[in-house]
Amino acid sequence: MDALLRLSADTARFTRGAPRAFTFGDDGGLLWFLRSTNPTDAFDSLWVLDTATGTETLLADPRELCPEPGPLPAAERRLRERTRLVAAGIGSYALSGDGRHAVFALYGRLYAVSSPGAGRSGAGPRELPAADGAFDPRPNADGTRTAYVSADALHLAPGGRISPADGARWGVAEFAAAEELGRARGHWWSPDGRTLLAARVDESALQRRYFTDPAHPELPAEDFAYPEAGGPNADVQLWVLRPGGTRVRLDWDAEAHPYVCDAGWESADEILLTVQDRLQRNLLLLCADPATGRTRELSRTTHPRWVDPLPGTPARLPDGRMLTAADTPGGAARALAVDGALLTGDAVQVRRVAGVHEGRLLIEAGLRDPSEQQVLLLDPDTGELTPLADGPGVHTATASAGALLLTSADAGGVRRTVRTADGRESTPADLSGPLPHRVVPLLERVTEHGVPTALVLPRGHLPGRRLPVLVDAYGGPGYQDVAAEPRRWQAKQWWADQGFAVVTVDNRGTPYVSPAFTHAVHRGFSEVTLEDQVAALRALGARHRDLDLGRVGVRGWSYGGYLSALAVLRRPDVFHAASAGAAPTDFRHYDTAYTERYLGLPRDAPEVYERDSLLADAARLTRPLLLTTGLADDNVHPSHTLRLSRALTDAGRPHRLLALPGVTHMTPDGTREKVMALELEFFREVLAGGPAAR
Repeated sequence: MDALLRLSADTARFTRGAPRAFTFGDDGGLLWFLRSTNPTDAFDSLWVLDTATGTETLLADPRELCPEPGPLPAAERRLRERTRLVAAGIGSYALSGDGRHAVFALYGRLYAVSSPGAGRSGAGPRELPAADGAFDPRPNADGTRTAYVSADALHLAPGGRISPADGARWGVAEFAAAEELGRARGHWWSPDGRTLLAARVDESALQRRYFTDPAHPELPAEDFAYPEAGGPNADVQLWVLRPGGTRVRLDWDAEAHPYVCDAGWESADEILLTVQDRLQRNLLLLCADPATGRTRELSRTTHPRWVDPLPGTPARLPDGRMLTAADTPGGAARALAVDGALLTGDAVQVRRVAGVHEGRLLIEAGLRDPSEQQVLLLDPDTGELTPLADGPGVHTATASAGALLLTSADAGGVRRTVRTADGRESTPADLSGPLPHRVVPLLERVTEHGVPTALVLPRGHLPGRRLPVLVDAYGGPGYQDVAAEPRRWQAKQWWADQGFAVVTVDNRGTPYVSPAFTHAVHRGFSEVTLEDQVAALRALGARHRDLDLGRVGVRGWSYGGYLSALAVLRRPDVFHAASAGAAPTDFRHYDTAYTERYLGLPRDAPEVYERDSLLADAARLTRPLLLTTGLADDNVHPSHTLRLSRALTDAGRPHRLLALPGVTHMTPDGTREKVMALELEFFREVLAGGPAAR
């Protein structure tokens, strides 16, 4: 394998050794995080940093606790897919209410550990008695009891099963919540540490999706419940589980608002939950009485197309006012509103509310180009902005009452700084290796829509030398490709160094330009996506004459795979070869929450689904097409790729198919790099002789 691809595989795409999963505890006196020991160490350990002294302490090493790792419980393995977690070892942890104790699962076993000086017996991690296959443990306020899930039931340690055996799944996030709605958990402790709020998930009405590994025909098939567009969703209820077995169901109009986006305890006497209707045009913040289950609406956010999620909203401010997301007039900016009155204007694209710091809102927002992100304090009374990190690059924040963590990523690398209320600073160590290349992509906005683009050329490129073009893009809702963050450009530079001009386009429908820009794909993906990709490519070709638009390849994964196949099927005059990985070829078979948000219900808009399906285009294929799918992909099921392959075969259209046994949507453990090497051979072969090369 090529040296850079091998390095990318060995370092999990340059992430190993970097600290992650930060959480403040003990009122900002502690910063908990996960990190492996070096750039090629796959196993994350649990660490804590004393923010007063800057001292780091290793609290739990998975290799010491489990020298011979076993398989992950199936539910945890699937949840890791939903949250895109590839690290081995300790995948996640949860803190007690005082932030001084943590619990985590490791290969189906539970462990607890306390911070130095927390006063709990035992210096190191201790295993908790638990049922087999335990995952998603959550400690109560003082860390004396832990709730966890095993075999779709909610348990306590110490204690036992506390959820009824009624055929439902308890304490978990269903597929739609974890994959599309941003909720990856299904149980929450009350502040007094005695009562639990738990999700009850009934998936009996859903279809089952099956997997089998052709490389291991002796193994049985695996199946799971999947909410297909237009079909039933899981029935999700929230229940208060009290000591002694008393249960109270929270009562809201779940038929009108079936999606539970968030939930949690505001106090011992109040629960807050966020729910949405099926088409996600209405987002409601409700308060609930845990004693009676009765709910009351606190705020309602609406949009005629869909309410785009803005993390940290809706929320209730400390003084009782309601903080909600809003669009400025004309859809020019994503904004914040307090009690319905706009707090920010067109000059600020708000992306996330990270919390409250020093009496003001801590927000992540774009002030300049969409490729950059700044961190600011926002006065909820006056709207005054105070920059905390506003240089070039992408800046993020994590906050508590007594400390702040700022992370800044730019062309020079990644820097993390912890600041305490009394002015002390410290830095959690980053044990990852240096990035192979300092990549400075040429970022430009093109077309009348101001579409963000990036161009990466081979290192040492001599002007005047014509280059074949490789469009390497995602293009779908919810993900931004063109961002001033250094790690994502390493693979694109590798492609460029193979002799391509690498073009990336964030077409309309992608986030962070404006709400109007994002909402342009309402009731149709294919036309807007392809129109913008073609227009942007031609605009770049006119500006940069070294781009040979007579030799254009396109590659992508997931929605990017859909874009790639779409490009050669419908615009073979522009795109001359495609590598389409994990492509959702027919959105009638993708999940409810994602698909219906943008396209509506299949029964209401059958023509939209037909227009966006690739299957009817199979007979039009005239360009080389490589299809790739992981046969263990539970996000974009391999049947998507296989249906298109069958349609192409039935139409007599030659194509190539790469089916990867045991590989999931995330293509971990070096699979992505191996596929890239095969893609390179493909593009070198089919683009070598010009646009007609086969």
